[in-house]
Amino acid sequence: ANVDAEKQLLAFLERVDQHTPDHLDICFPMHPRTRHSLGDQIEGISQRFQIVGPQPYFDFMALVKNSAFVLTDSGGIQEEAPSLGKPVLVMREVTERPEAVSAGTVELVGANQARIVAGVSRLLDDASHYQSMSRAHNPYGDGQACQRIVGVLRTIEKSS
Repeated sequence: ANVDAEKQLLAFLERVDQHTPDHLDICFPMHPRTRHSLGDQIEGISQRFQIVGPQPYFDFMALVKNSAFVLTDSGGIQEEAPSLGKPVLVMREVTERPEAVSAGTVELVGANQARIVAGVSRLLDDASHYQSMSRAHNPYGDGQACQRIVGVLRTIEKSS
């Protein structure tokens, strides 16, 4: 493992812990290899860190649905979390999903600790900013595609 990267991750998590209100927990889905090497150290930072292994899709979506917001580098989560009304902070400098940034559901915070902590703090401290991200137009649809497809299929079935 990259010792410098591990030290940076632990330092970052300490900063996140310091800037997170006491009543919030932080769920951290983690690769088993990382959990094996760093899990105890991360859990030692704060009781608020809840480390879980990789989750099946529906369990992971339940975690997202019950979260305040999502901090990720995953492209897929950038599409799915806004469908659940969750703001997304993306730990990248660029994204393949610029439409989400334009729509306001996603904010790029990069890998810089200060920018990430500032993004997290703004979501936690600025209710109007949080609301603007959680209620922004979802560029990936309105969640009604299945109902529309069923309607079209029923129309086709009736005309057959």
